[in-house]
Amino acid sequence: MKFEHFALNVPDPRAMSQWYVENVGFKILRQMEVAPFTHFLGDDAGRVVFEVYNNPKGPIPDYAASHPLTFHFAVYTTDARAERARLEKAGATLFLEDPLPDGSLLIMLRDPWGVPLQLCQRAKPFPGY
Repeated sequence: MKFEHFALNVPDPRAMSQWYVENVGFKILRQMEVAPFTHFLGDDAGRVVFEVYNNPKGPIPDYAASHPLTFHFAVYTTDARAERARLEKAGATLFLEDPLPDGSLLIMLRDPWGVPLQLCQRAKPFPGY
């Protein structure tokens, strides 16, 4: 098996998808223009990263109230500090900057909807990055 996606029930999947396209470089791989406005977003390799939708059958979690160690998703970058500055200008907020002993840098942000987004600048990236 291969990882396909994880999903988030969010208040405005269209706006959230657009923010991730414009600011994180994701692509919309599939979308629905009617409720629940499902959008599947992928990275530049075309891998499915996450699905966002608005479905009243389930509650929308208070993402901003959840500690990022409870839930977050992460993206790889070669310059986490530059990406942090750029994303903050686009509405993200800083939660924590965490330099690691091996030379890696992890920066935890919250997107404009409060969802924890981690920038990973790893001294030794995972294979394929």
